[in-house]
Amino acid sequence: MSKLLLIGFSFGYLALLFGVAYAAERRSAARRSLVSNPYVYALSMAVYCTAWTYYGSVGRAAHFGLEFVGIYLGPTLLAPAWWLVLRKIIRICRTQRLTSIADFISARYGKSAALGALATAVCVLGVIPYISLQIKAIATSFEVMAGGADLGGLDDNTALITTGVLAFFTIIFGVRSVEATERHEGMVLAVALESLVKLVAFLAAGLLATYGLFDGFADVFDQAAAVPGLQKLFTLHTTGIGGAQWLTLLLLGMAAVLLLPRQFQVSVVENVNEDHLRKAMWLFPLYLIVINLFVLPIAFGGVLRYGTQLDADTFVLALPLGAGHRWLALLVYLGGLSAASSMIIVETIALSVMMSNHLLMPLLVRVPAARGESARWFAYLGQVALQSRRLAVVLVLLLAYGYYATVGHLLSLVNIGLVSFAAVAQFVPVVLGGLYWKGGTSQGATAGILAGFAVWFFTLVMPTMIAPGLLSASIMDDGLFGVGALRPFALFGLTDLDYLSHGLFWSWFFNVGLYVGVSVLGRVPTGLELRQAEEFVDAFRPRPATSAEWRGAAPVLSVRALLRGFLGKKRTVQALQAFATRFPDALPPEPIAPADADPRLLAYAEKLLAGSIGPASARLLLSSAIGVEELRFDNVVGILRESQQLLAANRQLRRQSQELQRLTTDLQAAYEQLQALDERKDEFLYTVTHELRTPLTSIRALSEILSDNPDLDEEERLRFLHTITKESERLSRLITLVLDLEKYESGKATLLTTPVGVGELITEAAAAVEQLAQARRIQLTVAVAPDLPYLPADRDRLMQVLVNLLSNAVKACPADGSGRIWVGAEAIGGQLHVRVTDNGKGIDPAYHHLIFDKFYQAQHQTMRKPEGSGLGLAITRNIVELHQGRIWVESAPEQGASFSLTLPLHPQRQPQPTE
Repeated sequence: MSKLLLIGFSFGYLALLFGVAYAAERRSAARRSLVSNPYVYALSMAVYCTAWTYYGSVGRAAHFGLEFVGIYLGPTLLAPAWWLVLRKIIRICRTQRLTSIADFISARYGKSAALGALATAVCVLGVIPYISLQIKAIATSFEVMAGGADLGGLDDNTALITTGVLAFFTIIFGVRSVEATERHEGMVLAVALESLVKLVAFLAAGLLATYGLFDGFADVFDQAAAVPGLQKLFTLHTTGIGGAQWLTLLLLGMAAVLLLPRQFQVSVVENVNEDHLRKAMWLFPLYLIVINLFVLPIAFGGVLRYGTQLDADTFVLALPLGAGHRWLALLVYLGGLSAASSMIIVETIALSVMMSNHLLMPLLVRVPAARGESARWFAYLGQVALQSRRLAVVLVLLLAYGYYATVGHLLSLVNIGLVSFAAVAQFVPVVLGGLYWKGGTSQGATAGILAGFAVWFFTLVMPTMIAPGLLSASIMDDGLFGVGALRPFALFGLTDLDYLSHGLFWSWFFNVGLYVGVSVLGRVPTGLELRQAEEFVDAFRPRPATSAEWRGAAPVLSVRALLRGFLGKKRTVQALQAFATRFPDALPPEPIAPADADPRLLAYAEKLLAGSIGPASARLLLSSAIGVEELRFDNVVGILRESQQLLAANRQLRRQSQELQRLTTDLQAAYEQLQALDERKDEFLYTVTHELRTPLTSIRALSEILSDNPDLDEEERLRFLHTITKESERLSRLITLVLDLEKYESGKATLLTTPVGVGELITEAAAAVEQLAQARRIQLTVAVAPDLPYLPADRDRLMQVLVNLLSNAVKACPADGSGRIWVGAEAIGGQLHVRVTDNGKGIDPAYHHLIFDKFYQAQHQTMRKPEGSGLGLAITRNIVELHQGRIWVESAPEQGASFSLTLPLHPQRQPQPTE
C-alpha cells in the first residue's frame, strides 16, 4: 500500500480523535457531559486490550494454543468482585482525592513520600517495556502495510514520529492543568471510541479469516487438526502448559486489570459514578470474550497460509493483505493503531502525574524558599508541577522508544506484556493488605515492594538483556557472580516452574513475607498510619466530615494563597465557597490578615492539594510552607490517658447497649418467625377446609339430585351413588390423614413393632401401585439386595411410607411411555437404606428442606407435591422419624427426584407415649 496513503489515513484518524476529544471537552465545559454514561465507562476500561491483544494474542495462540485465554479469563473471573474491591478503591480515592496507584499506596501507609516515590519507580520501570510494546506494534504494522514500498528512510523513524505525535495528543488533552483529579472527558471519550474501532476491526479480520479464506470455524479447525504442529495446540496438556502456568496467567490478569496505571486511571480516577460499575461488571468481560472469538481462527489460518515465513504477530494484517483486501487491511491497521495509541495516552498520563507528584514535588516543597508565605512562590510551584508533567510525558515515551530500539524489537509482544504485568503484581500484597488489614505499616510495605521488585527484575528482566549483549550469557548458566543458586530461571534451585511462574512465585514469596513480617515485628505504627488504616479498611463506615489533624497558627490568607497557586483563582474561590457552605463557622467571609485558619480548613486544604501534587507532597507543603504542625499521636495518647475512667465507662455502656440491641434483634426475629408461622398455619387450615368442602359439596349436590328426581334412570342413579361413595371414602381418607398428622406431631402415635421382611414389603408396595403405573405406561423396577435382615418396624406404617413415595413418583413421571421408577434397598453399617427414584419433573433444590413441611406446601401450591391435601410427605417424615430414621430428597428441575430414607436395623428402645 502507498506510504503516503497510509500516512494520510494515520494522521487523519488521529485528527478524528482530536476532534472527538475536543468536542467532549467543549460539552463538558457546558455541563453537558458525554462520558457520564456506564457504556462509555465500560468501553474506556477496554484500554486493557492493547496491541498485545490485537497482535500478540494471535502470535501467542499460534505457538501455545489456548494459553492466551488466561490473561483475559483472570479479569473476567474478578469482575463480579468489583463491587466489593474496585468500588471500595473508588470510594477511598474520591474521599482522599487520590489520582494514581502511587497516591493510593502512599496515602494508605501514613502518606509516606518515600513509599510513593518507590511505587512510582516500580511503575515507570515496569510499564516502560509495555509502552515500548505498543511502539513496536505500530512500527511493525506500518512496515507490514507498506511492505515492499520505497519508504525513503521513513521506516527507521516511524516509531519515533508516532511517539512524538502521541506525546503531543497526550499533553494537549491529558495534562492541561495542575489539578490531577479533574476528569479528562475528551481523553475518555476518545479511548472509548478507539475501543469500538479496534473491536470492529478485529472482528472484521476474524470474519475474513474464518468465512472468507475458509468455510467457517469447522473448516479452519479441521485443516489445523490435520497439521501435527497445530493439532497439539488444541489442548493445554499437549502444548506443555501446566497448572502453575495457567494459574499464573489468571493471577497476573486479575492484578493487571486493577493495578496497571492506565487501568487505575480509567476505572478509578475517571469514574464519575460508582453505579457505573454495575454495567461494567458484565459489559467489560463481554468485550473481552467477543474480541477474542477469532484469535484461534486467525492464528491457525495464518499458520496454514504462511507457515513460518511470517512472524505470527503480523497474521492479523497479513491475511487480508494476502487475500487482496487492502481496504480491509487498512481498517485492521487503524484498529491496531487504536489499541496501541489508547494505551500509550492513558498510561503516560498516569505515569506523568505519578512522576511529578512523587519524584519532583517532594523535593521542591522541602527547599528553603518554600518556607514562607509568598503567593508568587506558590504560583511558581503550581506551574512547575504542570510543566513537569508535560515533560514527564515526553520523557516516558522517549524511554519507551529507547527500550524498543535496544531490547524491545527482539522480543515478542506477549513476552513484554507479561513482564510488565508481573511488575505491577508486586503491588497486590500492599493494596489488598491496605484495604482489609489494619496492621500493615509503611516499613512493611516498603520492604515488601523493594524485595518483590528486585526479584522481579532479576528473574524476568535481566534475561531479556542478554540477547542484545547488555549482560553476559553466563548469568543464565552459572548464576550471578558465579553462584549457582542465583540463576534467573532457577533461583535457589527451583527448576520445576516455567520462567513466568518462577518469577512471580519468588517475587511474591519475598514480597508478602517481608510485608507481613516487618509490619508485625517492626516499629509501632505512627498515629497517621493508624488513622489512614482506619480510613481505608473502614471506607464504607460513616465518619465525621473532617478532623482536627493540624495545630498551630496559620493565617487564612496564607492558606488561600497556597491553594490559588495550585488550583488557580477561580477553582480556589469555588472550593472555599463550598467549604464555607458546609462549615460557616470555620471560614469568615472576608478574613483579615491575622485571622488563623481553622483546623478543619487546613485538613480541607490538604485534600485539595493532594489532588494536585499527591498526599505526601501536600502534607509536606502544608507543614513547611505555612508553619502548622501535625497533631501527633503522642498528644492524642496523653489526652486519652487523662480520660481513662471516662473511656472505661463509655466502653461498658457501649457493651450494654450492644447486648440490648442484640436482644432486641433476637426478639424481633422471633416475633417475625411466629408471625410467619401463624400465617402459614392459617393457609394450611384454609387448604384443608377447601379439601373437605370439595367432597362434601359433591355429596350434597348428588344427594339433592337423587332426592329431587325419584324417577331418575336406574343406571344414572347407580352412577350417582357410586360417585357419592367414592367422595365419602375420599372425605374419610382426608380426615384420617389430618388426625394422623395431629397424632404424630403431638407425640401420641405408637408403633406396633414386629420383624418385617423388607424385600417382601417393598414388593408388596410396588404391587399396590403397579396398576396405576401401567395405566400411565410407566416402567417400575424393584431392586432389593438379597438376604436383607429383618427390620424391627411397624409394618403398616412402613407400608404407608412406601406406597406414598411410589404414588408420588408415579404422578411425577410423564405418561407418554418414557416414565421410569426404580425402588431399591440395601443394608449398610447397621442401617437400612431405601431409595425411590423417578425421572419426572424434579424439584428445585431451594425447596428440598421444605417440602416435608405441611405449612410450606400449603403456602406454595405451585411446587411439586402429591395431588390432594399435600399432607403425605409430612406424615411420611413423621413415620420415619418415629422409627428413629431420616428421610431426604435429591433432585433438580427436569432431572427427576430421588427420595432416600434410612432406618436403624437395631433401634434404641424408647418409652412409648401414653394416650
